[in-house]
Amino acid sequence: METNRQKKIAGVLQRDVADVIQLALREAGVHGILVSVTKVNVTTDLSLAKVYMSIFPHKEGETVLKEVNAVKSQIKHQIAQRTKNQLRRMPELSYFIDDSLEYISNLEEAVKGKENPIHDRDLLERRKKK
Repeated sequence: METNRQKKIAGVLQRDVADVIQLALREAGVHGILVSVTKVNVTTDLSLAKVYMSIFPHKEGETVLKEVNAVKSQIKHQIAQRTKNQLRRMPELSYFIDDSLEYISNLEEAVKGKENPIHDRDLLERRKKK
C-alpha cells in the first residue's frame, strides 16, 4: 500500500520526467516520437523510483529507452534542480517501457480483424467428442 508521501513524490516525478524527456527530444531535433510517463512507483524508503514510459510509435520504444538510459544522470540532475524545494533526496530512477497501450491495441485488432473466431469458426480447434 502506497503512502500519501509516496503518491505525492510519484506525481511530482511523473510530471517532471515527462517534461524533461519531451524537452530533450525536441532539443535533439527528434520529431514524430511521443513519449509519455504513464506511471511512477516509488519505494517506501523513497530511494528508488520506477518510471514507466509509453512510447509512440511502438517500434521506437527500445531505441528511446536506450537513449534515456544513456543520459540517465543528466535527467536525474535536471529533475533534482526542479524538485529541490520539494524533495530532500532525489530517488534513483529506473526506466521501463509500459506496453499496456500496445497490448490493448493488439487485443482490439484481434477482435476487429480478419481472424475473428466469432465469425470464422474454422479458426478454433474442434472439440473432440467423447
